[in-house]
Amino acid sequence: MTSTSALIARPAEADAFLAANPEIEFIEVIFTALSGVPRGKRVRRSELANIYENGRLFPSSMLVADVTGLDCEDTGLVWGNGDPDFLLLPVPGTLVRAPWLGDDVAQVITSMYNLDRTPNDLDPRHVLQRVLDRFRSIDLTPVVACEIEYYLVDPVRGPRGELRLAQTGSGPGTGAVPHLGDVFSLREIQDLAPFLKELWRLADIQNIPLEAAISEYSAGQVELTLHHGPDALRAADEAQMYKRLARGLAATQGMEATFMAKPFTHSAGSSMHLHFSVADDAGDSIFASEDPQGTPVMRHAIGGLRETQAEAFGIFAPNANSYRRFKANSYAPTAPIWGVNNRSVSLRVPAGPPSSRHVEHRFAGADANPYLALAAMLAGVHYGIVNQIDPGPPVEGDGYKAAALSTLRVPGNWYAAIDALDRSEILRDYLGSRFIDMYCAVKRTEQDRFFSEVVSLDYDWYLKTV
Repeated sequence: MTSTSALIARPAEADAFLAANPEIEFIEVIFTALSGVPRGKRVRRSELANIYENGRLFPSSMLVADVTGLDCEDTGLVWGNGDPDFLLLPVPGTLVRAPWLGDDVAQVITSMYNLDRTPNDLDPRHVLQRVLDRFRSIDLTPVVACEIEYYLVDPVRGPRGELRLAQTGSGPGTGAVPHLGDVFSLREIQDLAPFLKELWRLADIQNIPLEAAISEYSAGQVELTLHHGPDALRAADEAQMYKRLARGLAATQGMEATFMAKPFTHSAGSSMHLHFSVADDAGDSIFASEDPQGTPVMRHAIGGLRETQAEAFGIFAPNANSYRRFKANSYAPTAPIWGVNNRSVSLRVPAGPPSSRHVEHRFAGADANPYLALAAMLAGVHYGIVNQIDPGPPVEGDGYKAAALSTLRVPGNWYAAIDALDRSEILRDYLGSRFIDMYCAVKRTEQDRFFSEVVSLDYDWYLKTV
């Protein structure tokens, strides 16, 4: 088990940061709960040392707020327990400047603890850590990275509330709204140069290992990768920091970065591809192989993922909009099948030299909580390795045709996905039974709230026809 002290930043970190950054006057204290939405407060410079020494009290109801920030009373963590305070404590290495908010602003990620400083079992970081401890118990370490797609859109919606792509270019009046798919377009990347140059600069300031940018499958969609590493908690922190940075920077340039899974009906959805391999105690990959299909243990990991993806789907696709992304021939997968150098499957073994052999998990949407998506994926990986699960033969050719014939299915809608997660014995074992109960309660509250709203589409379809 990882010691709690290793997960909490020491006061000396704050002292050193403030000494090196005398211009910083404000610090945003950030916590990410079940919904994946970062929340918190802004404090003054004089308060930071006390936060590092004693933590900051926050109400338990924040753990189970829905995606819009409303309480979820059915969890019992609002009125049922009197909404007591828990303790937020800083995460090591996450106190960084946030220049897009001003030269005098910094931010720090926190994690939630009980008042006795034991990890709170509903904090997504601690949920992920429990899975990582399972790997540690068999002397293995996951090596992971997140690859996130998103759209840059106009912050002002159209007259009927429709979303519109942002104008990109070097300055006002010099750019244009992208309108062609033009996948891997250098022109679109050139039009995005002002945004991307500043994005890379700020990522370096925040120690986010942001790599290459590409123009994705649809107009206005961009993807940047994060460098893989042997610290999955840090990888999730980096993904969350990156999403916050992209949103914040886009706003300063008159745009909005949206990580909705499917913001446009006729354009590609946005994913969060999770890349992983597994290293032994010496740091060597146990997936490395001359065989393009990897080692037997890599195939066991894939086998575990095939068995657990249906029950984990409510984490990979956490919102109503998430399910609009999964369509045949869309580059979004539709069944838990695997293949080598094949983008039509959900569990892809990319091409590359033997030392780079790894798996790309393609189910999670850009709207997924990075901590929970990694936890759910790695739970399946560990389950497959320890139980030596055979994934069957890889799919060759059209994965969508293979998916239609597969006996393994993933839920086709939000309700079915949450029901499958609620029934899961494997994920209850890995992620925690109380966590599953609370997560499902929050999502069922969101379902009731989302589908009780009468929207313009109701009028378009039914006002004059029924």
